[in-house]
Amino acid sequence: MAEEIINRVANSKLRVIDLEDYYPEGKRVLFDIKDWLLEGLVLREKDFRVFVSEYDWSQYIDYYVALHCSTDAIVPDWAFMLISLELQAYSKLTVIGSLEELESIIYTSIISELDLSIYKDLPVIIKGCSHKPVPANALILISQRLKPIAKSIMFGEACSSVPLYKRK
Repeated sequence: MAEEIINRVANSKLRVIDLEDYYPEGKRVLFDIKDWLLEGLVLREKDFRVFVSEYDWSQYIDYYVALHCSTDAIVPDWAFMLISLELQAYSKLTVIGSLEELESIIYTSIISELDLSIYKDLPVIIKGCSHKPVPANALILISQRLKPIAKSIMFGEACSSVPLYKRK
């Protein structure tokens, strides 16, 4: 007669937090303003304001938008602010930077609002592998938030985790 297989992980106090579970749906887009600059380098205020006011921003409904300039132009902060004010009615979030920075900012907001009290005095594994783009910065933020709460913090999977922290 075969012995019954017991899942000791499922029966333990160990809790897994998978940041992929918090990944917000919505398209991400990198919006390059270089085409609105004279020769891709010089911002002429009057022309720039016309481009911003006449552009169809409604195409970015429920998008996450990262604004940037792919040339070496010196773009004043107000130019990005002006665009973000137009996008505010449509996009879920608008930031200045790369798509990686956009994901990091999205996750910073999500992690700052998580109720982590369910992990109080428990061993926690922060799941490492994901199919969605969870930024490394998010892993750092969640581990820092968990430190004063959890009994211990590990990274990876239950079968092969790396210990990171254990309360003394």
